[in-house]
Amino acid sequence: MEVVTDPTDWNKLEGVRLLQRLSPLLTRLRSAGCQRDKAGNRELFFDQVCQLILLTFFNPCAESLRDLSQASRLAQVKKRLGCREASLGSLSEALHVFDADLLVEIIQELLAQIPQTSDARLKALAHIPTAVDGSVLKALPQITQACYATRRDLGWKLHAHFEILRGVPTQARVTDASCAGAAAEAAMLKSMLESDRCYITDRGYECFALFNAVVRAGSSYVCRVKNDHYFTASESRPLSGEAEAAGVLKDELGRMGGPNTKRAERIGHLQRRIEVRVLEHLRGPTRKQKAVVRDVVLATNLTDVPAEVIVLLYRFRWLIELFFRWLKCVLSCRHLISHSANGIQIQMYCALIACLLVQLATGRTLRPNQWTYKLLCLYAQGWATEEEVLGHLRQREEASQKSVS
Repeated sequence: MEVVTDPTDWNKLEGVRLLQRLSPLLTRLRSAGCQRDKAGNRELFFDQVCQLILLTFFNPCAESLRDLSQASRLAQVKKRLGCREASLGSLSEALHVFDADLLVEIIQELLAQIPQTSDARLKALAHIPTAVDGSVLKALPQITQACYATRRDLGWKLHAHFEILRGVPTQARVTDASCAGAAAEAAMLKSMLESDRCYITDRGYECFALFNAVVRAGSSYVCRVKNDHYFTASESRPLSGEAEAAGVLKDELGRMGGPNTKRAERIGHLQRRIEVRVLEHLRGPTRKQKAVVRDVVLATNLTDVPAEVIVLLYRFRWLIELFFRWLKCVLSCRHLISHSANGIQIQMYCALIACLLVQLATGRTLRPNQWTYKLLCLYAQGWATEEEVLGHLRQREEASQKSVS
């Protein structure tokens, strides 16, 4: 399954055809969940369910489980997906029966097809910069919650990892939105750690035990921490002109934690504390933005990387916020099609597959914008021609080259 990587090769559009050739990737799921079918009369399979869910991302008019049930009655849907009419009860049951983790292998296969990219400013960084954050998914509309103020529906939370250089999500887990116990942000990251990654996090992940776990996993971290943390400095580093230009005020080596820190949570490695002055744009009650100068403290185990690069890495963390916005506003993942953790996990994994397919559809390292996604939806529905899609990608390629030069 080829992907166009040469921007001059406009005669092929294998990436866009991935939208129509997803079935071969999903055929491995056909036997999933069939062990309980002793009579051998199952008619709705996991691969068909995934394709129906993906239908909601590339056809915004279908956004609920009931819509999918209605869409499964259409002749073209039956022909393209190779499935029969699926009742609302069958779809609901499928989201409980099929194992969401089986989609991880497909996500990894799609990730392998997206080329690695580099940034000259991060040449001193040995690990893959990966932003980590969580976003709440409300199962109940906010208007309904306002009408029934006594109900406390916390909803669900999506914990995601996002590679900032390739611009793609690499991991995602769904938990309840309590942020307690196993659903806490630090606990989730600890359970999802990989080697050779630089995890970029905000203050919700401030945890000494997590910092130690990241180092043991063979990775690194850049985390915003509270300004008043007890820090024992062993060395104060001089600031370069580049660091001062990036707003760095202090650069110290040492360890966080005071004499009352529990033995099990004491930092077991050399840390670096960087204090930087930033300009934040806040939006008040009148939705009018105002600029506020604020001092931010970053903790990291990267002792050999220039201070200005550490600041740049933390600025890159906001890319995952843009990904969440893309997921909710563009892919319409605000509406959940299930009320079970497994069903929502299936929906989120399918959303990641949709994101990767759109990225592959561009055939290059351009990050697709909102119109790129909409144009691909129109192409998949037959309203846009291949030439029009190629023309749009060519314009984006030329605009990207001009901005670089």
